Amino acid sequence: MTPPVNVTVYRWAGKWGPFKVSIPCGECALTEDVIVDTFDNELKGIAFNLEMRDWLSHWWKPLPKGGWHAPIVMVEGRIISQGTALNRGVLTQAVIEAHALRSEVASNVLFGKHGCPHCVRAKGYLDQAGVEYVYHDVVREPRALYEMLARVKPIIGPKSPVTVPQIWLNGAYVGGAAELTEILNIEVVANTDRGQCSLSPERLQPT
Repeated sequence: MTPPVNVTVYRWAGKWGPFKVSIPCGECALTEDVIVDTFDNELKGIAFNLEMRDWLSHWWKPLPKGGWHAPIVMVEGRIISQGTALNRGVLTQAVIEAHALRSEVASNVLFGKHGCPHCVRAKGYLDQAGVEYVYHDVVREPRALYEMLARVKPIIGPKSPVTVPQIWLNGAYVGGAAELTEILNIEVVANTDRGQCSLSPERLQPT
């Protein structure tokens, strides 16, 4: 079972010396609501632990990591937001990145996007080979985009551009459509109508 992702929020509340704040700020309450709702929707299925702490009582704990203005939101000890109500997109990306580091890709997955000819080819190859797979459109599914980036970047390097499709078979990383053809032993026919690309006839000639 994949361990839960730890989310910590330091809200404007608590006590320090003679100073006391009994009612958390509105943006702190809003941030908590955003977190709960995001895990119920965009992050549904990912286990998490949410810990709410009073900043005034523990102000020195987030300070070494740059946290000084409540509400402070941390995911696995990393600050992702402070000083304003939390952006749910920022939370989604941070949680997906943390979750990807501790979980494996299940079975056969293809990350692609609408209108991508290489994605269409890859899906055709899998269908032709009778391979069942799960398809995610990374443009229409933000969660899929964050997961793809979080899983691919450690493999290809942080400075290498990530293109689609990105494919996993039996939980193992394959790469793109070209790498898929090698695994499935499919002969590739170049599309000469698309101009210069990795499959253009000139580039298929032996050097």
